Amino acid sequence: MFRSVLILVVVAVFTIVGIPIQWLALRLRLPLRRWVPWLFHRTCLALLSVRVTVHGAPALERPLLFVSNHASWLDIPVLSSITPLAFIAKSEIARWPLFGLFAKLQRSIFVDRSKRHATGHVNRRIAARLAEGDPVVLFGEGTSSDGNRVMPFRSALLGALREALGEHGRGYVQPVSIAYTRLHGLPMGRQHRSFVAYYGDIDLLPHLARVLREGAIDVTVSFGLPFKVEPDMDRKALARSTEAAVRRMTSAALAGRLEQLPGPVPFPAKTR
Repeated sequence: MFRSVLILVVVAVFTIVGIPIQWLALRLRLPLRRWVPWLFHRTCLALLSVRVTVHGAPALERPLLFVSNHASWLDIPVLSSITPLAFIAKSEIARWPLFGLFAKLQRSIFVDRSKRHATGHVNRRIAARLAEGDPVVLFGEGTSSDGNRVMPFRSALLGALREALGEHGRGYVQPVSIAYTRLHGLPMGRQHRSFVAYYGDIDLLPHLARVLREGAIDVTVSFGLPFKVEPDMDRKALARSTEAAVRRMTSAALAGRLEQLPGPVPFPAKTR
C-alpha cells in the first residue's frame, strides 16, 4: 500500500509540474516538447520497477512509422521511454480523464474509425507529425491482445497511411515487438501474462492498481529491419510482412531465445 501511495504522489508532483511546461513547449514549438513525455515515461517506469531491454534500434530513415503489437497500456510508456515519438490512438481515448490529456500532450493523433470520410484529415495530421522528424507508432492489430500472441494486422490501417508517409507516399515502416517476459525476476509464462496484458473487458483502475502494487516487470522491445514504402505498395503484402516480423520477434522474446533477436543496444536507444 505504501509503495502505491508513494508512486502516485511522485507521479502527481511530476504531472503538476510537467503539464504546464509541456503545454508551453507545444504552444511555442520548443524542442523540449519531444523530451518531456520521454522523461515522464522513464520516471514512471522506474517507479513501477519496469525494466526495458532493447534489441535492435529505431531506424534513422525518415519519415518513419513504427508498427507494433499491442498488449497493455504499459506499451505506451515503454515505447515512449526509448525515443521521442507520437502515437495513433482511437478517438475515445481523447475523452478519457487524465489519460486523454496525457495523450494530447504527447501529440497523439486520434482516429475515429467510424468516420471514413475523415481519413484525408487524419492523414494530413500524420504527415505533419512525421514531418517533424519523430516516428509515429501504429498498433497494427487495431486492439490489444492477451500478450501471448500477435493477432493479424489490419491492412486497412497501413493502406490508409500511404499518403501520410511523406511526399508521393514514400517512407519507411519498421516492425516493433513488445514482449512481457518476467515478473519479479521469474519467467512470466502464459498464465501470468494477464498481470500486464490489458485487453477485452478488463477494468483499467483495478489493473493499474495491481501493477502499482506489485511492479518488477521485465519487457523486451525488439526493432526489426525497416521496410521501404513506395507509392505503388501492396498494403496487404506490407501488412503480412510487418506482422510476420513482429510475430517472429515476439515469439523469440517470449520463449527466451534472445540470440534470435537483433543485438541489445544501450538504453535508451540512440536516435538521430
